[in-house]
Order: sequence, then structure tokens, then C-alpha cells
Amino acid sequence: MTSYSDSINKKRQRNDKWGRYIVTGFGGLVLLTLVILISHLVSQALPLALVPNIEKEHQLALPEGSQVESAGDLLGGQLVVTNGEDCRLSLYGYKRHDFAKHHDYIRPCDHQLATTSLMGENAIVDISAGGQVRVVPVRSLAYRSVLIANNSDPLAQPSSLVSSTISFALPGEYWSQTTSWQFAFSSKWAAIALHTPSGTFIRWVNQLNPTQMIDKFFANVDKIHLLPGAQMMLVEKEAHLFLSRLFEDESQLSLLASFEKLSRNDIAILSLEKDRTFFLQDGTNQVTRWVLHRDANTLDFIETYQFLLNADERLIDIKEHASINVVAALTDKRRLLFINRVSGEVVTTIDLPEPMQSISWFGNRLYGYNDDSIYIWRANNLSGITTWRSLFAPQHYEGYTEADTVWQTTNATDFQEAKFSLTPLIIGSLKASLLALFIAIPVAIGAAIYTAFFAKERLRHALKPAIEMLEAVPSVLIGFIAAIWLAPMAEQFLFSFAFFLIVVPFVLIAVAFVQRPVADRLPAKLRRGAELGFALLGVFILGFISVVWAPEWFFSLINVDGFDMLAAESDSPIGKTTIVVAIALGVAISPSIYSIAEDAIGGVPDELKHASFALGATRLQTLKYIVLHVAFPGIMAAIMLGFGRAFGETMIVLMVTGNTPISSWGLIEGLRALTANLAIELPEADVSSAHYQILFFTAGILFVFTFVVNTIAEFTRQRLRSRSYYE
Repeated sequence: MTSYSDSINKKRQRNDKWGRYIVTGFGGLVLLTLVILISHLVSQALPLALVPNIEKEHQLALPEGSQVESAGDLLGGQLVVTNGEDCRLSLYGYKRHDFAKHHDYIRPCDHQLATTSLMGENAIVDISAGGQVRVVPVRSLAYRSVLIANNSDPLAQPSSLVSSTISFALPGEYWSQTTSWQFAFSSKWAAIALHTPSGTFIRWVNQLNPTQMIDKFFANVDKIHLLPGAQMMLVEKEAHLFLSRLFEDESQLSLLASFEKLSRNDIAILSLEKDRTFFLQDGTNQVTRWVLHRDANTLDFIETYQFLLNADERLIDIKEHASINVVAALTDKRRLLFINRVSGEVVTTIDLPEPMQSISWFGNRLYGYNDDSIYIWRANNLSGITTWRSLFAPQHYEGYTEADTVWQTTNATDFQEAKFSLTPLIIGSLKASLLALFIAIPVAIGAAIYTAFFAKERLRHALKPAIEMLEAVPSVLIGFIAAIWLAPMAEQFLFSFAFFLIVVPFVLIAVAFVQRPVADRLPAKLRRGAELGFALLGVFILGFISVVWAPEWFFSLINVDGFDMLAAESDSPIGKTTIVVAIALGVAISPSIYSIAEDAIGGVPDELKHASFALGATRLQTLKYIVLHVAFPGIMAAIMLGFGRAFGETMIVLMVTGNTPISSWGLIEGLRALTANLAIELPEADVSSAHYQILFFTAGILFVFTFVVNTIAEFTRQRLRSRSYYE
């Protein structure tokens, strides 16, 4: 008997031991999974905190006596144009790890040659002695030379390359007097400025319609800066900077800035690729940024931010990256500054070994040029240009009327500003979650109080599982119903719903006063649960009145059409506003809040309730001073957990809203939540790009927020529970 009992005990201990091992192992796997997830989030977002830097990859010596005229991505197969002897321009490429000549562009010596570039594409500007201008893309010349080398027909090149050549004539009276000239072009306009002793003549040519030409002449000006991308010109005149628009008369000059008496060489103006931004240094060590600004119905330039150079330091060149908000500024003191394009913060400063004359971005490589060599550096940690100010503070973006917080990304290499403000996303998540709580708390807590305290035991056992079953409904199904049924009806029933929410408490109070004397006249079997039937009947009647009569009566009373008023006040469709999202989200989180709150209220010991009744307290007094007081920790935990779930909800806010990132707390405006933004943009983001890393940073914000909310909910529940026990 003893041996059998010992064997049973040993077997039980062995099973308990293995059970502990298995439970501990699975618990450890859960913790390990959590650590891996957190580590992955941190590792993907960590490059945002690294400092950008460069490392030298190549140094290519230029032929003696030559100078770089136009830059090209040598390692990417593009050509570099250098000035040569004997009235020619030389095109060089990268071949077999060396700087090799591709071919020469030769013209008669009475021609004038120069180069220009647009968004990484280079072109040669060829002006004959008679003033005939011909702009030839370098890629077209390279393609033609390859065809000739292969004994192919040079005219067999693609039509797109042939049509990209620009050709037009200049007026002979101005060209014959020209002392110097400059050329610039955009995707639509080509502009050439001829500087003569009497003034500056400018001809604009529409590349899409070459017969459209606009001529302008400016007399007694110091300098002209062409901005074809913005269809504008900057005019320096008598220590003032003016703005002239293409389609306005030359006399209609807008004053931008005034300077102290300076020589022409003291003012440096450098524009970015699309001519929507330019940087100005006026003789001091301060560099200001000016961006295109919409004011009423006109476009203008406005000063936004400044950054400082060292004393007696001059800005030589400034170039922006094609897809990252980094601007590289080159100075005459052999310094290279990496600046956040939208916020103006100087993130890092690099001392260069040699003086440079110009720089260019090609992908993540930075090219530097001087009289002797071409330097090629690889730029590392460029996403580290992202700063807290650029993520959360309002910025003045190109084309905007004022500083704003905007989320508008781009994966294209189009030299467009990427707007990575997280403020509208956080506002969207908080706005939807808080308003969803405003809807869910009365419904869920009221249902929990009724089923746990007022309802009979049999009715409670029927209602509680039915309500908790709603928690099993997938959020995507709730979002689908809200998007297909609720959103189209929102414009029609929004006022009805608002009227219903305001009036329903008073209706339920009135029903409470009426139902008791009526229920006393009912048979005993019908009295149980009769209050629920009366309440539902009152709610249905109120709903009918709210939909059929209330809006028309209310609008006639105030003499205003509310639907038109809402449409005028909101920039979003009424069916995509925060209120509609909050209704769907409130329905989704109500079962979770109800379940936890009902357990907390139902878990109040019967001894406390009976003691309250014995002291003569009514049911409402017992509920207020005993039940809710004891259950308050659990109710608070239920609310905070519901808030955490609403903040982390994805499918409902993704399907119901218009997903418009708007920094507005207005209830009739659209929104985009952090979770919906991740679902929309993460599949399309380039891996390891700044966009990709910022999305992981937002995922980290979501994790930290929900973790903090749940932790606070648990600590609050424990603290309030211990306090209630002592009281």
C-alpha cells in the first residue's frame, strides 16, 4: 500500500515537474518573442538617430587644363562634360575603374557653348554666331556615339531623345550686343538671359509649344536669376531683391528683400532643382531660405528659416537629395553642411580635405568637383537627417500658405519635399479613440450596471454571454458595415444621431418613472425584466422621432439647412468624418469594456450589499456608495483597456475614414490614425529608406503608448482596489 502510494506521489511530482518545465518554456518563448519584436522595432528605427557622414570611394583626376562644366553620375553610367580646347566640350565616362574620354562635342569657334542640368539630366547649350540656340541632351549625344561606333544609323535613336532637343532663335539686335548670358530650363519652359550694356533681355520658350515665346527686357538692373520651374525671375537692383513673374509686365516687380549697400558679388542666390526654393546670403554669415508661397490667388516667395555660417564664410553651392530631405551646403572654408531641408537644422558638419567648387547628389553618393579631380563619397545614415522638429513641429513647406503639420510622403526620386510630420497621425488616433470612449462608456458601463446589479439572475445569464459574444465579431466586419451602410447614411442621419444622444438620457429617466406603476398592473411573470422592455420601447420611439421629425423641426426652428452648413464647414465628406469613425469604433470596444466592468460590479461581495440594505439604503444608494465604490478600480481598468484597444484599432479606421492626415480636432473633419497609416504605407515603402524607418518609429510609438496605458490601468486598478479595501 505504501509503495503504491509512493509511486503515485512520485508520478504526480514527475508530472508536476514536467508541467512546470513546459509552462516555463512556453512563457519564456512568449517573452523571447516579445524581446525579438521590440528589438526589431528598435533596430529598424535606430538609423533615424544616427549622424549622417560620408566616406571617400573614388578620386578621379581630370585631364590637365580641363574643368568640369556639368556633372553626371559616373558610377551610374552617366557622362561628365568638361571644357576642352579647340572649341569643343569633352564627354568623359567611368570605364574600367578609370576616367575615360567618351567623345567630343565639336563646334566652330564662333559658336558659344555651355552646359545646364535639370534633375540629374545634363544638356549642352550651343549658340551659333547668328543667335540660333540649340539645347542637346547629353544622353542623346552618348546614344548617337554608340550607334556610330556600332556602324548603326545615327537617326535611329528613340523619338523621345530626338524630341527632347530644344531649338529657337535669338533677336539679332540683342545677341550682337551680348556681353554674357545664362540659360536655365524646366520641364515646361526654357529661358535665356542676354546681358547687354543697355540691360538684360530674356526670352522664354515653351518646350511643349515651341511657337509660344515671351520676351522681356529689364533696364538698369544689377543681376537676373532665372527660375523657370516657378515661372519667375529674381531681379537685383540697387541693393534690393525683386520678384518678376513670367506672365506679368516687367514693371510689375514685387519687393522681396532690401540690403545694405553691397557689391554684386556680395549677394549669393542658389536655387534648388524645381526652383520652388532658393537660399540667399547677403554679405553676412546668415543664410536664409525662401520658399514658394501661395497668398490669395498669387504665388510669391517668403522667408522661412535661417542658418548661420562661420564668420567670413561664403556659400558656394547647395544641392538637395532627390528623395531624402537632406540639403548639402558647400562653403569656401572647405566645409560641407548637411541640413534638414524642411526645418533648417544643421545636423552635421564635415571638413573636406581639398577645396571644392561644386557638388552634386546621385543616389546616396555625393560628388565634389575642383580644378584637379572629381571626388566621389558614399553618404551613410542619411535618414539621420530626420529631427524631432521635422517630425512634430509645424513647418513651412513649398507652396503652403503658412507653417503646418503635414504627412505626405513620396518614394519617387523627384526632388520633392517629403512631409513626415507625425502630429496629424497622433491627433487622428487620439481623436478617434477619445470620441469612441465618449460613445462606448455610457453604453458599456450602463449595460454592465444593469446586468450585474439590477437584472434578475436568469436574465443576467442570458444577456451577459450575448453581449460578450459581440467581442468575437471581427473588427473588419464592423468596419465593412460602417463603410457600406453607416457612412452613406451619415450625412442624412448625423443630426438625428446627435439629437438622439442628447435626448436619450431624459427619455430613459421618464421611462423609469412611468414603467413602475405600469409594471405593477402586469402579471407576475411579465414583471421580471419589464423595465428592459419599457427602456427598449422608449429608445425605439425616440429613434423614430429623431430620424423622421427632429431634423426638419430643428432646421425650421433655427432657419438654417444643417447639411449645407456641415458641408461648408468641413473639408472632408460627411460620411468620412470623425463622428462616423467614433460610432463604429465605439461599437467595437463596448463589449470589451462591458465584460471587464460587469465582472468588477458582479464581483462585489453580497455581504456588503446586504449590509447596506440592512441599514436602510435604497438600491440606488447601495449602487452609488457601495457597489460602484468597490468596483471602481475594475471599471477604470476596463475604460483604459478599451482606450488602448481603440488607439490600436486598424481595420475600422482604415475602412471608414477617408484616411486624410489632417491636424484638426474638429469632429466633422477626416483623420488618419497611426495604425491605418502603417497598413497603407508600409507595403509600399522602400526598405531601409527614411520613410520605412519613420513608419517603424510610429509602430514603436504605438507599442509604447499601448504598453503605458495598459500598465497604468493595472497599477490604477491595484491601487484603487487596495484603497477601497482600507476604506
